[in-house]
Amino acid sequence: MNSSKIDMTHGPLLGKLIIFTIPIILSGVLQLLFNAADVIVVGRFAGEASLAAVGSTNSLINLMTNLFIGMSVGANVCAAQFFGAGQLKDVRKTVHTSTAFSLICGVILIFIGAFGARPMLELMGSPADVISLAALYVRIYFIAMPAIMLYNFLAAILRSAGDTKHPLIFLTVAGVINVLFNLVLVIVFKLGVAGVAIATVTSNYISCGMLVAFFMKQDDALKLEISKISIDGRILKKIIRIGLPAGIQGTVFSLSNVVIQSAINSFGTAVIAGSSAAGSIEGFVYISMNSVSQTCVTFVGQNYGAGDEKRVKRVIFECLGIVTVVGLVMGNLAHGFAGTLLGIYTDSPEAIAAGTLRLFWVCCPYFLCGIMDSLTGGLRGLGNSTLPMIVSLLGACATRLIWIATYFQIHHTQNVLFFSYPGSWFLTLTVHSICLTIIYKKWVQKKSSEIRI
Repeated sequence: MNSSKIDMTHGPLLGKLIIFTIPIILSGVLQLLFNAADVIVVGRFAGEASLAAVGSTNSLINLMTNLFIGMSVGANVCAAQFFGAGQLKDVRKTVHTSTAFSLICGVILIFIGAFGARPMLELMGSPADVISLAALYVRIYFIAMPAIMLYNFLAAILRSAGDTKHPLIFLTVAGVINVLFNLVLVIVFKLGVAGVAIATVTSNYISCGMLVAFFMKQDDALKLEISKISIDGRILKKIIRIGLPAGIQGTVFSLSNVVIQSAINSFGTAVIAGSSAAGSIEGFVYISMNSVSQTCVTFVGQNYGAGDEKRVKRVIFECLGIVTVVGLVMGNLAHGFAGTLLGIYTDSPEAIAAGTLRLFWVCCPYFLCGIMDSLTGGLRGLGNSTLPMIVSLLGACATRLIWIATYFQIHHTQNVLFFSYPGSWFLTLTVHSICLTIIYKKWVQKKSSEIRI
């Protein structure tokens, strides 16, 4: 375990930031492959309607889960700050509180998925030839929610300790199993949408089981003991204080994406299929940039706990540099190879054309989203989660909703629809940068006044 940890509070930064980020990127890619494998297999072996059904559920699933998954950000920041301050007893309490809380959230989500899937798909305007299959996929998928929630919380805590390698190992095993199950259940047993959902559920429980077993074998502050799983009110309050705004932000972002998905649905099944395929490709670019944001929040959290303001500043600036490079390179590669990549998902010319258009508007300027998220990560690492939530809701989500409700209604084209993404990113990151500068300066001034006293 110790050989997998990275010392975030001492020594050179850039190399450590990159080494820490790469396993997070690969872990995120593997998680995306769970869904990408679903989309590819059903697209090739179950038809365009099944492809549209599975692909069109992404925004709905995110809407229904992001509030709870956002709470794991609170666990990450809490544990990182406790590690930085050397408060190992509080790290132990964070592990057991997070375990109990995540399982409760997971059980709640099973019921939300079971009873809320079809009504919400109807609100989204899912076509008649898609909605039944989409609802079936969501209901089965949500059986995995306890495992997904627990995995996200424990992986977040493991990151706070400087270990990003073990989650990658566990996801690699589960990812291979997911792909194999997809092929067997869809091609051999002809289960279609249900088959890929069952494969996803199985792989999530396997990856979660391996991570839980890993925590139970530890002999330090991260050791998970079944008998000690309970909720510490003080720790939970801090997790919620930081995690709830992150969860609300993610949920409202997903709500805006649901509105956009509803707008996409108005263009017909072929455009839905092409946009779904493009969305899957975009996910790989986004997760790479978002991994830098996770690195930023963790490194900032530990150094904030250690009281090292100069190192906090360096972390933020170097993360912004990394995420800009990653976003520009990967986003433009995704668009440059759009035809080839979309061809993996579908052979429909109309779907490929629609997907290529979306990749142009989203992936080429995607680095703006990466900068926005990294600035948010810096603010959360400093313990301020409410402000970036408010800025994001007004700057990104509200802007998109207003755009769709007004200008898009007059000029009903895909170009106008997708422009809402880069426009909202630029507006939001500008305000985030101002807020981060103010919060950082206030923290430095507070530390200086405490030293003088």
